[in-house]
Amino acid sequence: MMCAAQIGQRGRSVLLLEHARKLAEKIRISGGGRCNFTNRHCGPENFLSQNPHFCRSALARYTPQHFIALVERYRIEYEERTLGQLFCAGSAQQIIDMLKSECERGGVHWHMPCEVRTVAREGAEFVVDTDHGICRARSLVVATGGLSVPKIGAGPFGYRMAEQFGLKIVPPRPALVPLSFGPETLARLGDLSGISIDAEVACNGGRFRENLLLTHRGLSGPAILQISSYWRPGDAIEIDLLPGRDAETWFLSEQSSRTQFNNLLAQALPKRFAQQWCEAHDAVRPLNQFPAGALRALAHDLHHWQVKPSGTLGYNKAEVTLGGVDTDGLSSKTMEAKTVTGLFFIGEVVDVTGQLGGFNFQWAWASGHAAGQVA
Repeated sequence: MMCAAQIGQRGRSVLLLEHARKLAEKIRISGGGRCNFTNRHCGPENFLSQNPHFCRSALARYTPQHFIALVERYRIEYEERTLGQLFCAGSAQQIIDMLKSECERGGVHWHMPCEVRTVAREGAEFVVDTDHGICRARSLVVATGGLSVPKIGAGPFGYRMAEQFGLKIVPPRPALVPLSFGPETLARLGDLSGISIDAEVACNGGRFRENLLLTHRGLSGPAILQISSYWRPGDAIEIDLLPGRDAETWFLSEQSSRTQFNNLLAQALPKRFAQQWCEAHDAVRPLNQFPAGALRALAHDLHHWQVKPSGTLGYNKAEVTLGGVDTDGLSSKTMEAKTVTGLFFIGEVVDVTGQLGGFNFQWAWASGHAAGQVA
């Protein structure tokens, strides 16, 4: 819709083909129904791609401030939450209605729902065979998203079209997704489901400090969703359970105390978690029974708790898809395929994946705007 509106407002004839019966479901369900539509602090460093510089051009030319100005023009009230995240104060439907209104301003035509059967190239035109008939156009923009949340219609259509026209695909996988534990770890931690901890989580160069949530299947919460984009099967993730605190100094200052170590730890961590962690580390006894070296080792383990997930909860629970159309085959300025004049790929179908917090929507707006200036 962002791209179609831009093209239409430039005076070009636009037909938007939408396969779903309900418009923009991914916007509607996002942010708990409030739509985390952008992030004030959006920059290239908030995105993952095989080419980390690809997103720079589009993001620089259509910034969060541009989208905020559009939201304000439609008098949509919004609120800022942690880390620069902006949400609708009302409903995500307001963003959908705004984008639809922008399309109406551009005279965009719609076929919805519309099944696309085949796409072919005849001379300078694309020929799209649909259940509404044959459509012809000199420009074709593919904004089909990734594989996440298949229940609302996600699928590999965009990847197949890219491959049809000779573009490469970076293998997709779930991202911003909860991580699962194997049976052995679940047996040890499964009954801690529902406990939330302020933690710093690290893996393969990614590091995030936000809440971590223990679930009946493994780990979730913002910190885990973030690190899932960096995690690979077989890797361990490192969790600092006491971020911003010098655990060694704290424990050594209490070394003469008769307080049970688990009770001391419960001053900083949820009591049930502290108890279970101490049981697993043979640390359920008074502090004055620990030599200094043992307390230092416990402090180290709390700052560097190693956990090895068995997998993710898959595309059904993933917020986005990592991978997609290889950016080597696209212009970073226009999103046009380098070898196929008039063919554009935008949004999540491209190998550009944002962190949690409104970044993926900002990439959708920015990449759609970039293609919309030239398609």
